[in-house]
Amino acid sequence: MPSNSLDKWKNTRSLALDEIEAAHVAVGGANRGRRYATQQVNHAYAVLLASQFQGFCRDMYTESVDHLVGAMVLPQSMEAIIRADLMRGRQLDRGNAQSSSLGADFARLGVVHFWDTVKSNGQRNEKRKIYLDELNAWRNAIAHQNFDPAKLNGKAPIALAQVRRYRRACEGLAVALDAVMRRHFCTLTGNNPW
Repeated sequence: MPSNSLDKWKNTRSLALDEIEAAHVAVGGANRGRRYATQQVNHAYAVLLASQFQGFCRDMYTESVDHLVGAMVLPQSMEAIIRADLMRGRQLDRGNAQSSSLGADFARLGVVHFWDTVKSNGQRNEKRKIYLDELNAWRNAIAHQNFDPAKLNGKAPIALAQVRRYRRACEGLAVALDAVMRRHFCTLTGNNPW
């Protein structure tokens, strides 16, 4: 059974991404070819994808904190203190869901070598991590209207195929993160968290 976070990613969040895919087809048609209006839709799609993945990561972190605190034998008055301390300074609340912020945040929950653990969950996760950071570079370029080729691997404009690649990477990382945190909490608490 997946976490509530992964369930929301696969349903609510994916539906929002599907809607922008449909908008792309409505604006530019289903056939190949250069359509200038679709570039704006590609930008919107990339920003929406980055925001939906960040939302998933925040949900996963919060759900993980809930499980961790719930597994502790504490007076109820202490639960709020522990929960607040684990949520304080969460990078996902003030920055993008990029590899460095995910590593720092989830390390606070005991997954010290976060990306090594995620990579051990599947060989494609190394490339997915790279795509995640590329997606966030594009998100920042679009949001700040600063298309520095050096920060975008010399790629501009962003193509629909590229955004779709980033989406598949986020989908794979969401499944991997769900599995990593499930295993982590099974080991840590002896209970399956979801």
